[in-house]
Amino acid sequence: MDPAKPPSDPAGTSLDPVKPSLDLLRSLSDEHVLRALMRHRRLTRAGLAAETGLSKPTAGESVRRLTEAGLVADTGERTPGGRGRGRVGSYYALAPDIGTALAVSIAPGVIVAERVDAYGDTAGRAEAAIGRQARPGQVTAALEAAVASVQRDAAVQPGALPAPKLAVVSAADPVDRVTGRLIHLPDSPFLVGDLDPVRILAPYVSGTVTVDNDVNWAARAERDHAGPEAPDDFTYLFLGEGLGAAIVSDGQVRRGHSGLAGEVAHLLTTDPDGRAAPFIEVFGQLGLRQPGSTAIDGARLIAAVSGQGPHAAALRHALGQAVSGVLAAIVALTDPLAVVIGGPWGCHPVVLDTIVTAAGRLPRQVPVRGACLAGHPSLAGARADALARLRSGIIHASA
Repeated sequence: MDPAKPPSDPAGTSLDPVKPSLDLLRSLSDEHVLRALMRHRRLTRAGLAAETGLSKPTAGESVRRLTEAGLVADTGERTPGGRGRGRVGSYYALAPDIGTALAVSIAPGVIVAERVDAYGDTAGRAEAAIGRQARPGQVTAALEAAVASVQRDAAVQPGALPAPKLAVVSAADPVDRVTGRLIHLPDSPFLVGDLDPVRILAPYVSGTVTVDNDVNWAARAERDHAGPEAPDDFTYLFLGEGLGAAIVSDGQVRRGHSGLAGEVAHLLTTDPDGRAAPFIEVFGQLGLRQPGSTAIDGARLIAAVSGQGPHAAALRHALGQAVSGVLAAIVALTDPLAVVIGGPWGCHPVVLDTIVTAAGRLPRQVPVRGACLAGHPSLAGARADALARLRSGIIHASA
């Protein structure tokens, strides 16, 4: 083929290469400028050109458009300039009222609400205590109190911010993937009955409310923390007061038809007597539940398995059997590249070693390791998603 001639379709018609429209080029330039400001907070036109690879005139035109759209603002700061140091330059930043997002955690004992800005900073944080056997009405009141407190904090600051654009919620209960309502399953140690975070938070935000299970958010945070080296297929097994798993396949959390994928509490495994039993019941048989609840007593469990005597050895054996039985089912059904163990007692060295040893006896060998992220990975996952959605909305507003 003569490279000087345009290609042809089978009918012999010449095909001219498709050129991007001027609007598309402007939109891409504006996106580059906004993302550069999100990373660096403030830049001059010259700095934006250097950071984005755009020409100085193109970067300047983008700043003009974004300023007129109310997305970018002149900070009033200037470069030194003069006396051989070039022209004075103006620093630009995201507009102060460009928007924020809410990241919310509904967990045993406490609700946390954070207000996140487009730079990724936490602009406000509030907590509200809830009882471990709290009913939906009590949780609703605590949730509203935490969010209202974050709003009040923003209102008294200079340049009070408008309502958050969106909210992302992590909940320590199964979540209906269509409605965002929490689902109460038998033996669930936490919220009794249904809770509707979407309805509760709708008056506090101008956009959407996204709700998912806390283990799913923890798995996303673990995936993001690993960066490019993160496996595309792994299972995150959470072992805390409650039990749960997140199935990550092709880099995405698989939630199942109704959102109940990974609810392993009632998965059949081996009990201390060698019989088949639901996973959650094993802890009742071992006497490791909190009084009057199906919630697992992590502190008592760690103390019990950390001893040197025969009783501690028997508990470690029973625990290894039970968890490895769950892992065998997970590996058979989901074929993960690795299994990550998370949760307050799941990551304890003695427990983790017990699980790794027991898993090593399974017919199918899959690497088992502890989670890299400790603390509150579920809130970290929700916060990261809220930031990504907020930034995406800002970019979309510039188009």
